[in-house]
Amino acid sequence: MQFVYHSHAGEETLHVDVKAYEHLFKVRRIGIGMTLFWRNAVDDILYEYVIESIGKKEALLRLTHPTYAPVFSARSLHVGWSIVDPKIVEKTLPMLNELGVEKMTFFYAEFSQKQFKLDRERMERIVINSSQQCGRSRLMWFEMLPNLKAFLSAYPEATIIDFSERKLTAHDDVRTLVVGPEGAFSDKERAMFDAHRILGLSCSSILRSETAVTAAVSKILA
Repeated sequence: MQFVYHSHAGEETLHVDVKAYEHLFKVRRIGIGMTLFWRNAVDDILYEYVIESIGKKEALLRLTHPTYAPVFSARSLHVGWSIVDPKIVEKTLPMLNELGVEKMTFFYAEFSQKQFKLDRERMERIVINSSQQCGRSRLMWFEMLPNLKAFLSAYPEATIIDFSERKLTAHDDVRTLVVGPEGAFSDKERAMFDAHRILGLSCSSILRSETAVTAAVSKILA
């Protein structure tokens, strides 16, 4: 773990719920006088705190040293991903977060199963845990839109990953990327695309949606 997340990190005194951070005080057995690094995932500062007291319900930490220590991708990337099974999304998010995706926008494509509902709070917790492990200093943020038309209206410069002779390369200047669901985009949706904004992947096999989004992001950011 590179740091511990707390929304109030940066304050002179940090009051920490012992139960909420049980992994620190009971599993790792962090004790009085020991130091921990914390982030609020907003200001790129790594805050060093010393533990002054540990009660049954609350631990008290005192700020000793803040250090400006940004950790993020050299390139900014926004990914639009049509909604698939939430379990698949949740398993894929840590990889996309570690790679450095700045923003995720989810929308329903025609072939998305409409009964799938994403749990935003759960996804935020997953991203926090991932960031604590990989050291990323700012959290990925999420947006929900109703459909592909709304996405393309908001982000007309988006690059679409679909079947194409033109392949995505690491040198392409892609800022916003769109990936379809299982079964790809419908003909009606493809009619919305500008042909010059469609790029394919070099892999000759048919990829699952989560494989395609991870491969495309890796090509750009890794």
